[in-house]
Amino acid sequence: MNSMNPRISIVIPTLNEAANLRHVLPLLSHDYELVLVDGGSVDGTIDAAREIRGDIRIIKQTRKGKGNALACGFEAATGDIIVMFDADGSANADEIPRFVDALLAGADFAKGSRFTPGGGSHDITPLRRAGNGGLHLVANTLFGTKFSDLCYGYNAFWRDLVPVLDLPALEQEHAEGEMLWGDGFEIETIINCRFAEADVRIQEVPSIELARIYGQSNLRTFSDGFRVLRTLFTERLRARRLAKESIPRPGRSTNDARTDMDLEFEAFEVFDELNSIPLHKKSA
Repeated sequence: MNSMNPRISIVIPTLNEAANLRHVLPLLSHDYELVLVDGGSVDGTIDAAREIRGDIRIIKQTRKGKGNALACGFEAATGDIIVMFDADGSANADEIPRFVDALLAGADFAKGSRFTPGGGSHDITPLRRAGNGGLHLVANTLFGTKFSDLCYGYNAFWRDLVPVLDLPALEQEHAEGEMLWGDGFEIETIINCRFAEADVRIQEVPSIELARIYGQSNLRTFSDGFRVLRTLFTERLRARRLAKESIPRPGRSTNDARTDMDLEFEAFEVFDELNSIPLHKKSA
C-alpha cells in the first residue's frame, strides 16, 4: 500500500443509469481507477460507460442489491483508497480530494456528512432529515460514536480495511436468487457500524449532496428507515457477541451465507440487554 501517493479506486454501483453516467463519468479524473459494478441494466448503462471512459472496468455483481454491488467493487478495486460513488449525480466529484486528504491526514475511514459545517443537501426532505437525525442518535447511543449523518453513502477508506467489514462472500452455495445480510441498502449502515465496532479512526468530511439528474430514487422513507433501525440493533448484537464470546471475525472464504430471515428476530433480542452492554467512546 502506498500511503504517500495512493492510487484511488472509485467504485460505482449501477442499475439503469446510462443517462446519468453521461454527465457523471466525464467529471472523474483519468488518474482514478473507475470500477463500475452493474446489476443487470437494460438501458445501455455498460455501453454508455465504455463509450465515455474506455479505461473503465466493468464488473457484473454476483447477486442483487447495492451492498453486493459494492462488495464486488471492493474486491475488484486495485487502488490504495476506495471511494464509494453513486452514479445518479448526487455525489460531487470535486469533493473526492477532501476524502483523500482526510485519509492522508491519519483517518482510516472518511465518512461523508451533509450536516457538518460545509455540508448540505439539494435533495433531502424535512421528513428524511428528521428521520436521519433520529437514526444517527440511535447509532451514537449503541456504538458510542459521534456521527452527524448516518444515512449517507459518500465515503472513502483504505482498501486494506476491506476484511474488517466482513461482508458476505461474493460466491456462496445455496445463495442463488437470495439477498444475504449486507447485500441491500443496509450496506451503508453496516459499513458505519463495523468500522465503529473495529475502533478504526473515523473522520467526518463535509459533503454537499446534489440532486439526482435523471430518474427516480429507489429510497422509501419509512420502509428504509425501519430497515436502517433494524440494522443498527442487529449490528450491535453482532458486535456484542463477538466481544462476549471472543469470536474471531471469519475470513471471507468461511463467511457462511445468512439471509434476512436468519436475522429477522435476532435484532430485537438486544432491546432487553442494552443496559448491560459496555460502550466505549470512539471518534467520529
